[in-house]
Amino acid sequence: MTDLSRNDPLSAVSPVDGRYARRTAPLVPYASESALMRARVRVEAEYLVSLADLDATPISLSDAERTALGDCYESFDGDDARLVKRLETEGTEQYSATNHDVKAVEYFLRVRLGESTEVKDAERLHPWIHFGLTSEDVNNLSQRLLVKPAVDDVLLPALADVRDELTSLAQSYRGTPMLARTHGQPATPTTFGKEMAVVAARLGRQMGRIREANDALSGKLAGASGTYAAHVAAYPDVDWRVFSESFVQSLGLRHTALTTQVNPCDDLSALFDALRGANNVLLDLDRDVWLYVSDRYLGQRTVEGETGSSTMPHKVNPIDFENSEGNLSKANSDLTFLADYVTTSRLQRDLSDSTVKRNIGAAFAHCLIGYGKTETGLGKVVPNEKVMREELEATPEIIGEAVQTILRREGDTDAYERVKELTRGRDVTIEDFRALFDELDVSADVREELRALSPAGYTGVADELVGELDRDGEN
Repeated sequence: MTDLSRNDPLSAVSPVDGRYARRTAPLVPYASESALMRARVRVEAEYLVSLADLDATPISLSDAERTALGDCYESFDGDDARLVKRLETEGTEQYSATNHDVKAVEYFLRVRLGESTEVKDAERLHPWIHFGLTSEDVNNLSQRLLVKPAVDDVLLPALADVRDELTSLAQSYRGTPMLARTHGQPATPTTFGKEMAVVAARLGRQMGRIREANDALSGKLAGASGTYAAHVAAYPDVDWRVFSESFVQSLGLRHTALTTQVNPCDDLSALFDALRGANNVLLDLDRDVWLYVSDRYLGQRTVEGETGSSTMPHKVNPIDFENSEGNLSKANSDLTFLADYVTTSRLQRDLSDSTVKRNIGAAFAHCLIGYGKTETGLGKVVPNEKVMREELEATPEIIGEAVQTILRREGDTDAYERVKELTRGRDVTIEDFRALFDELDVSADVREELRALSPAGYTGVADELVGELDRDGEN
């Protein structure tokens, strides 16, 4: 067997970088190790610029030097990432291996600034790179600089695509009557469009929660124990709390003032929980659609050349919804673990969260795969209106609710019991109902009202309810 390159998706240990690499590719700029390196370089570079802007520090940066610092992360590429990794694991002629990923970034900046023709006497800047910081100051900011756009630019648009498919189905089939089931038993009819609208509205509300949690991501920059001790020791007259708040906000994040060495991560936990909320809505949908396909309420458009079963040629399986269910379940398992774990730390700091946070990207990847599969599946389903109507007509007992309600309106105190005796546990026909209507002591108009009832027509204002989607601001 020919050896595969380690970079070949077929040799990937995880399916998110192997089988599903094409689907998870949009997350690479936010969830890869090179992306984290780049974000760290950005934090260190912008921090150095902010230090230079303080009157108290003796640093001066020309416009060209500021541009050179920006280029260190704006032009960050594969060669840069490999240099950072080499500084961490192997070392260079100038630096021994750090065995520390953030220290490697500090040395990377030294190397790149030294190579820049725009930076005069780069060594004068060396003491100010990472000045007074702990690794967590850099990491917590860098992680949020990646998480925030990953959600805004990748996950939320993918969810919006799913919601668009749901809205399209809701509007197209808003008046298509369908037997509802409560407790798995035949119940008051609905319309297929209204049921899709319910899911679309739920998903929209969860998307609102995600946006709110993402906008609330917050960072810290307060030193080794969250006290600004090193900063104050060096420059006691600088208001480092104001400096920190301004710097964190300049990165597009809220500021967390009270911390230990670590950012408490309650903000990340809230975001993970919000994502789980959206995933739960789609898991509910995936399972319902699977049942609708099983009941032949939904057909599926076939894909030319696609195989449904390796032995049964006729099969068109609901594989997209099954795949989505599996990936979203895995995502939720990961998100639950992350939400619980990242908010805990022994005393002022332990490092167990560091390796755990490296798995945020994997959780997001399973979300993204699930969203894409649900969208694909919704694009294939076709409501089988004939089957829906046939089942409605074959279940006339479902108008019993309407009958007893109209009779109650007319003052019949035994209405519920009368219909229960006719229908509960029995096979009835529409003619059985009409025989009951002929025996009732009601006016001719009420009798005609009762005789006009039909399973397919007993859907209330289901079609009008679809319009609620247009009036829900979060949706």
